[in-house]
Amino acid sequence: MPPLLNTMKRLTCNRSGGAQRLDICPFCRMIRTMYDKPPLPEITQEDWDATPPAIRAVVVALLARIADLEARLNQHSGNSSKPPSSDPPDAPSKPPRTPRGKPRTRGGQPGHEGQSRDLVPPEQVNEIVAHHPTECPHCQAALPADLPDAAPIYRHQVYEIPPIEPHITEHQVHTVCCPQCAKTVRADLPDEDCAGYGPHATTLASILHGRYRMSTRETSEALDDLFGVPMSPASVVTSCERVSEALEPVYEEVAQALPQQPVANVDETGWKQENTRHWLWVVVTPLVTLFHINRSRGGKVWQALLGAAFNGILGSDRLSAYNRYPSEWRQLCWAHLQRNLRAIEERRGEEGAWASEVLAWVQVMFHIWHTYREGTIDRETMALALEPVKDAIWACLLRGKDVPWPKARALSEDLMRLWDGLWVFVTVEGVEPTNNAAEQALRPAVLWRKGSFGTQSEAGSRFVERILTVRETCRRQGRSLRAFVMEAVAAHRAGRPAPKLVPTP
Repeated sequence: MPPLLNTMKRLTCNRSGGAQRLDICPFCRMIRTMYDKPPLPEITQEDWDATPPAIRAVVVALLARIADLEARLNQHSGNSSKPPSSDPPDAPSKPPRTPRGKPRTRGGQPGHEGQSRDLVPPEQVNEIVAHHPTECPHCQAALPADLPDAAPIYRHQVYEIPPIEPHITEHQVHTVCCPQCAKTVRADLPDEDCAGYGPHATTLASILHGRYRMSTRETSEALDDLFGVPMSPASVVTSCERVSEALEPVYEEVAQALPQQPVANVDETGWKQENTRHWLWVVVTPLVTLFHINRSRGGKVWQALLGAAFNGILGSDRLSAYNRYPSEWRQLCWAHLQRNLRAIEERRGEEGAWASEVLAWVQVMFHIWHTYREGTIDRETMALALEPVKDAIWACLLRGKDVPWPKARALSEDLMRLWDGLWVFVTVEGVEPTNNAAEQALRPAVLWRKGSFGTQSEAGSRFVERILTVRETCRRQGRSLRAFVMEAVAAHRAGRPAPKLVPTP
């Protein structure tokens, strides 16, 4: 069946409640009738020549529009910039990877080091239970319990979480009468205790909401069910605001460290604040990661984030907002380009054959890169192996300028203009040929956006920026998010400087 009819069939099935109820909806019945008909006969050359030129122009325009609509309807994460979470159930699965060496079986591979818990030292053990053999399995003789050990004691530790009960501190505020002026005077509560929740409870509320993407109501229920801490959804929001205030200096510290980084991968995704269109930006560097919500998608945003002093390599897709940066200092995303080529390949025809040829060379490029990353070849060998690949792709781009489809021609011209930005990873250490680092950093934020529908205030957006920044930076540094946020909250309440998230050189 034609792809467009296939899509219409899916839509009608959803409309009428399933394929078994197609006869209920007249529109669905019409589509079923179209399926039952044999395919339309092809137009002969004689009939086409006899068609008036105006009619032929309309037919060609309609066919082009139908092809564009089908391509748009068939978009998925494999041929566009859409995230995998947006793929419909019938989206094509990822192509299987080409096996290298012997086929692998399921489970751990030979030589793989198993993962197990490390034994804690005896002084950290809360309880020791000794087990002595009571009978010999060989001769069935009874074994006394006081026999000396013939081998080192085998230690097996079992972890258990004791029942959690909140630690409640009651502050009794006394009011007295002044003996001099007879006025009543009431004592003041310490500022850090006015919130009603300690640093640990406040940290847990913010992490459940900002790290594990639980809604405010789910966070409220989890705190009550798991920890016995009654906290209303409004108090969850207040706790997140307090954590956001504590993380403000940490966020500024990360922002000030970006211009000194040698490589920065930048990406952006849609966001909503108070039902208005915003953009969530991310800057990923080897040391820190920063998130930022802004109303604009223009180049001024990432320039302000990186600062005028930034002179490293910028990794990104081919969005025009990044064209302000010189192409020789910019690494374009080959994974993004690969998805664009797959979308063109699906059109068939001359442009499909052209895209298929370019994709074949792109796969060769990735194979050489993976061989280098695995340590099989050095950088010099990789550069020599990529020279014929460069020549072949350049020749394909020259031919692409004559492809009938305008979008394919535009892609060829764009790649030729940004040619230097495709190959920075060959000569510069620490640069990847893809922008996967930034895209992967955005995925948790995208899932959060799908569940929360964005933020409802400026303060909410600032919390999103700061908790995502601290979370991703802690992950890249191998640090505990809970411990760091709790330390920041405690320092903020006590008036101490915030902990450092950027390591000191």
